[in-house]
Amino acid sequence: MAKHLILGHEGEDIAARYLEEHGYTVLDRNWRSGHKELDLIVKKDSVLVFVEVKTRTSTDYGDPWSFVDDKKIRRTVNAADAYIRYNRTDMDVRFDIVSISIEDGDFKIEHIKEAFFPPLE
Repeated sequence: MAKHLILGHEGEDIAARYLEEHGYTVLDRNWRSGHKELDLIVKKDSVLVFVEVKTRTSTDYGDPWSFVDDKKIRRTVNAADAYIRYNRTDMDVRFDIVSISIEDGDFKIEHIKEAFFPPLE
């Protein structure tokens, strides 16, 4: 497996543990529908949370969360819509980012709640 894919999976493992430790229930990981993909789908209270996980080994070019651009937001929202339709879910929805920096075996986690909202298009 490519090094960046291994890093991505490691970041998702860290993010899932972090969220569970903070009272979230992990419902799905790496959910796919065609070309649509969601990193983590979690639930807390009555809110369904779609989590984009960004992991980097360096912050030299910016924090990991800063790599979630408009295109990624649109893709995530489209995938979330597919997930909701497929699972016939009727819950409040939120989009979060878990940003993970891994350097020298240590990691820093930043959980950004309500990181973005669906674009009005």
